[in-house]
Amino acid sequence: MSRMSGEREIRASRREREVLAALREHLANAEIAERLFISVRTVESHISSLLRKYGVKDRKELMAVTPAAAVPAGPVPPGLSSFVGRERERADLAAALRSSRLVTAVGPGGVGKTRLAQAVAAASAGSFADGVCHVDLVPVREDAGVAGAIAAAAGLAELAGRTVADAVLRWAEVKRTLLVLDNCEHVIGGVAVLVERLLAHSGDLRILATSRTPLRLPFENVYVVPGLSLGGGGTGETGGDALALFRTRAAQAGATVPDDDERAARICRDLDGLPLALELAAARLPATGLDGLVAGLSDRLTLLTGRGRADERHRSLRSALDWSHELLDEAARAVLRRICVFAGPFTVDAAVSVIDGGVVAPRAVRALVAELADWSLLTPVAVSGETRYRLLETVRQFGAELLADAEEDEHYRARHLRWARETALSAELRAALDWCAGQDSRRDDARATASQLAVSAHRRGMLGEAQRYFETAARFADDAEEAARLLRCAAGSAATRLAGQEALSLYRAAADAALRAGRGELAALDLAQASEAVNRYAGAFAEPPGPEVARALLTEARDRAGEDPLARARVAIAEAFATPETDAAARPAAEHALELAQRCGEPLAESAALDRLTTIHLVAGEVGAAFACAMRRTELLATRTDLGLEISDAYVMATETAIAAGDLATAKQVAMRLHDLPSHHELGHLATARLILVTALTGEWDESIQHAERFHTGWEQAGRPTIPTLRQAAHAAATVYGLRADSEQRQRWLRTAEALGPDDVGADIPRALFDALLLLHADRPDQAARLLATGPADLHGWYTAIWRPWYAALRAEAAVLSGSPDAQQRWDEARRWVTGNPIATALLERAAALAAGDRERIRRVAEGLTACRYQWARTLVLAGDADGEKAMAALGAAAPGH
Repeated sequence: MSRMSGEREIRASRREREVLAALREHLANAEIAERLFISVRTVESHISSLLRKYGVKDRKELMAVTPAAAVPAGPVPPGLSSFVGRERERADLAAALRSSRLVTAVGPGGVGKTRLAQAVAAASAGSFADGVCHVDLVPVREDAGVAGAIAAAAGLAELAGRTVADAVLRWAEVKRTLLVLDNCEHVIGGVAVLVERLLAHSGDLRILATSRTPLRLPFENVYVVPGLSLGGGGTGETGGDALALFRTRAAQAGATVPDDDERAARICRDLDGLPLALELAAARLPATGLDGLVAGLSDRLTLLTGRGRADERHRSLRSALDWSHELLDEAARAVLRRICVFAGPFTVDAAVSVIDGGVVAPRAVRALVAELADWSLLTPVAVSGETRYRLLETVRQFGAELLADAEEDEHYRARHLRWARETALSAELRAALDWCAGQDSRRDDARATASQLAVSAHRRGMLGEAQRYFETAARFADDAEEAARLLRCAAGSAATRLAGQEALSLYRAAADAALRAGRGELAALDLAQASEAVNRYAGAFAEPPGPEVARALLTEARDRAGEDPLARARVAIAEAFATPETDAAARPAAEHALELAQRCGEPLAESAALDRLTTIHLVAGEVGAAFACAMRRTELLATRTDLGLEISDAYVMATETAIAAGDLATAKQVAMRLHDLPSHHELGHLATARLILVTALTGEWDESIQHAERFHTGWEQAGRPTIPTLRQAAHAAATVYGLRADSEQRQRWLRTAEALGPDDVGADIPRALFDALLLLHADRPDQAARLLATGPADLHGWYTAIWRPWYAALRAEAAVLSGSPDAQQRWDEARRWVTGNPIATALLERAAALAAGDRERIRRVAEGLTACRYQWARTLVLAGDADGEKAMAALGAAAPGH
């Protein structure tokens, strides 16, 4: 750096230039000393020298030295804070710099281009004989000033008869250096022209530029700087570099972020990993706490404002965006504010459909969208082979403010609403709903949009979301009958995801709305279904309502049903479920309900009545009749996949009655149909529970474990709901792991079973059955016999009756192998209950052969157990057949007796 005084060239040392740059940042002597790692006395000495060289009398005049003279030369400016993460980005950018003479790091404001470039430049300095020359172009206001900024940074003299550009070009000819041109976007034309000349004049010069838009030179290597990583592979462990930076800056601000706090990870995701946004958020943490930050992100442009930052462009998120906005022409600004109505990635055709009029012609939209992408205000993404564009949430909020300021909000959001309704894109419908919900004049639009979202979510298996949108639609319905319909749909979604209490409340609300509309028969339907749910789906309630609740609902339903056929049928179905299966009146009540439902021609009602008959057959030990009723339900509903709980329950009961009947092939086929229901796509625990049971019994244990892991993930994602009926799946998974001698995983699944709820719906019987399987495998038949002490005739509920044939057969076997004195009695009791189940019948025959010590007879039993690979292998082991041990090993089972 130098300045001429007449013919005399003024030269300042590198350290003096660093001191001068710090003075212009208004740093005190002590702060300068700390930054440069020198003493305060040395700082004072450098300032005295600068006062003499520049012929000024005091510190204030020295700070006013021309901007060109104030640009630091030589080394990369030290950062004011530690550099966190970015290992991959540093490596990628350094590799680009090694292979290209011009690399431009491009990205939106606040993404950390400058810090990344400085880190790479500092690490690369040793590769250049003449080091690094860093040029900050922020102070430069015109294209013509670019050469002067480079000259000042390089310490070039302004000699008579030679232009600044000539001096820079001559310097480049002899230097082997890395030239860092930082913040080029506002003088992009001047930078591009000079860079091309510089590289033509020197073979040893390399240039690293940072900009919000590329230089658009043919030999340019553009490196797009991403936001900080959000998970895996970064210094933030599972939270990536974004979380690491947030924690580091929070600690510097005096706040602590707990390691396992999901709110911090959510903040990092919502801020798209933008370093500036994360640093500003961390600075606010001591005042707002994590909850305050999460809540404030809906207005982040106001929340995330810093104080006392030397670079005004980065004082806040808004100022960073203002800088980019001011560099656009009016047409690009119009497109930017109008496309903010899109909530997710959009196509250019979608933009054309929404943007119209004023300074934007439809034919110009494509070019303007591409221009905004060049300016890093839009991010191109590939979706199904098609290019779309995405707005960062921060940019979207900024555009929304501009749209409101331009008084275009109503017009373009209405156009977006029409487009979203026509295309039925969920993300866009949600954004349109948010807008409609705040406009009194748009209540009908809000209702229709929420209803459309609810139907879409239900079909995709997002039942919690569907329920919420149905409830939202009901709130905006001005017609009480329409509100009742929507609440009824919400109840169906809640019931399908086994949220029993919520379903009950929603049926009650639907009935109340129907009564306001003067439709007593519709209210009767809702009240009857609520009563039915209490008795039919007890396992869907974390705390089942008492019988008095169901009775009160049923009484009111009878009073309001009148002569409406469907209402009367539904009341009859509720009455059938209110009558215990063991009661003599249960069967005629169910048959009467079925008759009324068939007269109505309503498949859902007929399916419900058949379900009640299924449970009555199970309790009576009529597994064949139960299986037939359950399969009839699946035939009735076969062409429908959007029937919510009724269709899923039909497949559940068909699977479980097939297990009761020992038809494991059919059980697996139906369980797969249950798995594939659209309503289960987002509910892994509901989709896989019965497949775990079936594959555990068939011996397809690798498959069991795969389904079990999806079960656990889905259950966790759903918030670990209490669903006692799913305990049996957890016990089956625990047994598979136990049979494979994996005690750690077995204990994990036993804990999961406990977390799924109490065993007050008979879940202790499946556990006893599966634990007995494991005990028998471990050659501990005496413990198994004690575990299966309850007689099969005492298993009264339909839920436990599903397992009664298996239970009875294993109970007899445990008694035989343990030498129990009641072995013959147990065998005799089992004969009645295994009827209709060929596998249980074979297991009972095996017990008799074991009692007789007839190995050949045992070996013959194996022929009837090929559908149940584990029991087939176990039978061979009990027969002393060497192939049995090989079969066990193929299953991955531990050696019997261990």
